[in-house]
Amino acid sequence: MEPKPAPTDFKGILKHLGPGLIITATIVGSGELIATPALAAKVGFTMLWFIILGCLVKVFVQVELGRYTLVTGKTTLEAMNSVPGPKLRVSWMVWFWVVMYIGSTMQVAGMMGGIASLVVDKASGWHTGLIAIIALACMGMLLSGRYRLVERVCIAMVVLFTFFTILALVSLQFTENFAISAGDIGSGLTFVLPEDFAIAFGAFAIIGVGTSELIYYPYWCIEKGYARNTGKNDNTIGWLDRALGWLNVMRWDAWVSCAIYTGATVAFYLLGAATLHGAGKEITNDDVITNLSAMYEGAFGEFGKTIFSVGCFCVLFSTVFAATAANARLFADGASVFKFKKYQNEDERHYMVKVGAVVLLVLAFIIYWAFGKPVSLVFMGAFAQGALLPFLAFAAIYFLCTRVDRKLHPGKVWKVFLTLSAICMTIIGSYGAFNAVKDRFFTKKNETPAAAEAAPSTNAAPAAVEQPKE
Repeated sequence: MEPKPAPTDFKGILKHLGPGLIITATIVGSGELIATPALAAKVGFTMLWFIILGCLVKVFVQVELGRYTLVTGKTTLEAMNSVPGPKLRVSWMVWFWVVMYIGSTMQVAGMMGGIASLVVDKASGWHTGLIAIIALACMGMLLSGRYRLVERVCIAMVVLFTFFTILALVSLQFTENFAISAGDIGSGLTFVLPEDFAIAFGAFAIIGVGTSELIYYPYWCIEKGYARNTGKNDNTIGWLDRALGWLNVMRWDAWVSCAIYTGATVAFYLLGAATLHGAGKEITNDDVITNLSAMYEGAFGEFGKTIFSVGCFCVLFSTVFAATAANARLFADGASVFKFKKYQNEDERHYMVKVGAVVLLVLAFIIYWAFGKPVSLVFMGAFAQGALLPFLAFAAIYFLCTRVDRKLHPGKVWKVFLTLSAICMTIIGSYGAFNAVKDRFFTKKNETPAAAEAAPSTNAAPAAVEQPKE
């Protein structure tokens, strides 16, 4: 297809939004439904500011990774593979991604188990069978269509779970015991850190545009046509105008999606703080569905469990569907980057995407069948994402400074926020890595077997979750 100029009016830009809405369907999943209420149940309203920061701070890196892809047409893995440093078949950064990729598969497994728990008890023999049905349903949808299907399904799910969550939050204000006051909101916007900051790290790593979504986003920008419509850089004024135009569309796409998932995340946090924290309930592996449904029961009474089940299904299924769709594309691209497969045309690449969807869903089913701890699986994946955050921040700044034409650079204010975003991501990522080493090699050694067995396994940071038995 021939390159074409970007729309300049709001209606035209609106028609070309999509990549951000797909990752919104991915974002508002385990982080918002499980990690955010888990933090709220632990600390109440006090970390609301931290939740908002976690949603906003990563968008600058997201846009820069998208900028590089739009200008060059290269995928995220191809970009990561070009980062300077040691190589063992592929770049060191791609190897870090492999570790994170395994973690994200664990998250999908945890969410599939969560969906099944909405219908049947975990102890029921039907639970595992229902997870298999969920995997097959998702597989069938992904094998039947390409980008347009993914976009439509994700937008529908985003509309549904946003509606149910906002409805629950508004209804909460009409209850006697759970109404949220201005003082509650004010306390949440005051800079306060909890005594145990570890669980906050887990939530920060997974809410908003997580590491996975930062990597996914350029792939959806490619499939939506941003890079194709910009065309190859021929050093002409026409190309520069097209590039600037489509960069503007991409920024709209990123910030519109940011507004949606930030609103949903804040709603989930407020629901958790109002209903779970006051009642002294926490989110654990054994009662995750029961305690999460309490958020909706506080707003709707007994009917709340039904509302929760529908909303929860939309949230979790949209994340399983969108994450698998993106991971399947990474599967195909990874085969190329590792030089296991060379594609002759786009049809061959798309066939490998389908293979990836099947392999990943089967693997997620096996992971849940073998370990069966939804909250632990989610937080294990969260830690893997958090550890890679500093490196993605480095890559975004490196690509901007060395690979993007100066004429396409953002202004000074944007660069300041990009730098602050990178610093914030580096601090949080480093903190999580330090805790992981400390808990794995020091804390565990000092615990008695009885203490280790009695210790909470899911109300802490990724490093503190219950480990699978060897």
